Amino acid sequence: SGYALALANGEAEIGLCSPGGEIVLKKTLEILGGKSKKVEYKSALIKCMGSEHNTEKCMNYQGIETCSAACMLYRGISKCSYGCIGFGDCKEACPYGAINICNGLAVIDHKKCKGCSKCVAACPKKIIKFVPLKNQAVVRCSNCNKGSITNKVCKIGCIGCMRCVKICEHGAITVKNFLARVDSQKCVGCGKCIEACKRGCIAMLKTDKN
Repeated sequence: SGYALALANGEAEIGLCSPGGEIVLKKTLEILGGKSKKVEYKSALIKCMGSEHNTEKCMNYQGIETCSAACMLYRGISKCSYGCIGFGDCKEACPYGAINICNGLAVIDHKKCKGCSKCVAACPKKIIKFVPLKNQAVVRCSNCNKGSITNKVCKIGCIGCMRCVKICEHGAITVKNFLARVDSQKCVGCGKCIEACKRGCIAMLKTDKN
């Protein structure tokens, strides 16, 4: 509704409704006019790879098995205070069946994700972000601790080593608070940062929507 209001007031571009897709784009063009363009699809991204193989629990949790409840105790049951709790609040919120829990970690099926943002609102850790659905590198980590601390809690967490920054020829990657971040507008999807990352926390976003 907020986007519709912005369109009506001439404050937003046509084609930004990822959930509505081509149908909404066509109808919007009929009503408001303008040049034909493609829909800017977006998808949810879990910025964590802290599965049961990569991190450990910090407690034997016995309580309500929801992320929101577990998050009230030391920000969750994982040793990484930034990581996915894995009880599936996002999965329950998703009306499209685009999220599953695998080895204690939420995983997005980008083919099914419609970009409705309900999972973003449901995650108490705020580690689910929206990214343009295109060929691009993404950092699958949210840990902002120093590398020495991250090493102790996760085998795959970003330690801010700057290797990805140095290898990127397009200036698409920066490191802030010991965490690498990719500018999707600058990333060309060359994959050099993925090869350079010794931790394995940078991945290529799979964009095929069949």
